[in-house]
Amino acid sequence: MRDWVVTQDQIRDQITIPQRCNLSDAIEGAALATFPFLHNPADPPDWKPLHDLRQRFVPGSKGIVIPTGKGTFRFACHLISSLRDVLKSELPIQIMYAGEDDLPADHRDVVIQLGSQIETVDITTVLDDETLQLAKGGWAIKAFAALASSFEQVILMDADAVFLQKPEVILNDHPGYQATGSLLFHDRLLWQGAFPERHQWWENQMKGHIPSATLNVSKVYNDGYAEEGDSGVVALHKGRLPILMGLLHICWQNTLAVREAVTYHMGYGDKESWWFGLELSGAAYTMEAHYGAILGWATAARNGQTKVCSFTIAHLDLRDRLLWYNGSLLKNKAVDKLEFEVPTHWMVDAVWEKGATKPDVSCMRDGLVKYVTDEESRILSASVEAAKKVDVLIIDLVGL
Repeated sequence: MRDWVVTQDQIRDQITIPQRCNLSDAIEGAALATFPFLHNPADPPDWKPLHDLRQRFVPGSKGIVIPTGKGTFRFACHLISSLRDVLKSELPIQIMYAGEDDLPADHRDVVIQLGSQIETVDITTVLDDETLQLAKGGWAIKAFAALASSFEQVILMDADAVFLQKPEVILNDHPGYQATGSLLFHDRLLWQGAFPERHQWWENQMKGHIPSATLNVSKVYNDGYAEEGDSGVVALHKGRLPILMGLLHICWQNTLAVREAVTYHMGYGDKESWWFGLELSGAAYTMEAHYGAILGWATAARNGQTKVCSFTIAHLDLRDRLLWYNGSLLKNKAVDKLEFEVPTHWMVDAVWEKGATKPDVSCMRDGLVKYVTDEESRILSASVEAAKKVDVLIIDLVGL
């Protein structure tokens, strides 16, 4: 389908109007048959769903997309307050939700007051939800939120993401993103050899495909580790056709039937669908240089060495500085909804000791313990204070 669209764009002015119509009808028919969610509920005839979707992207636009419902609303508000009030990010923000019950009007009224250039978008008014069921889909909404956004360049963020730098640096300064139109982040390097069926499935899907340069250096794919991607932050340039087609593949993997039958059985939620969709569609993509780091607190190990422990996964920029981490500003969101604590140490490229369950602490050992800088500590402390102020504003909505 990508080749068809490329051909259409290239020869548009060289063929007759009837020929254009025939080619367009073939492309749009194939697109709608393959991706029925492209049908726009606001435009029942909708004979050109792929064309109309591409027209929705505002040329040159860049922005942040945060999918949230009532369950993650508090963390989304914390994230927005940090981006606007602490980091002073000026990127416009779209809050994506799936219907009135997912994010009621009283929640939406509050979130748009947290800063400038914030809007809310009901994704079910942009894409057909019949084959998606996004209100009950959990992680599934993320890919469709990126697709439905009017931003041409999108930074998709989980509601519980925490940034230590302006997210603009991803779009403006990262050479890998500039080269491929994408930036994905690695998960923790864990459980080597533990999921042979997952690797067998990946290999079966890759038959007939030439592995990309990115996949050829993947420790997960080539050395048998468990999980490649952390989809808490994803950056995509949808104005580049290969990326858009890859995103459509990612979305297809997160449709109701496919995610329940395959995607969420062969991986943890949506995480592996991002790199795998780009890989299978033939789009070049960039992964961060390191596998997931840890940001937390130094702890003495039994062997006399020091390890770093916490409940989050951290990610670095190209200069090996902390960029963002997942898990929210809370020390452990699974245990205590009120306890904030600013991390003091971090470690990367070492050995993970994974907690058995989400409430359990994880650690990294056998690496160099690094200190959070004064500026990073200031940013996180200010973000915590901003979050506490937001909690006062939303206390009746979130039931603290």
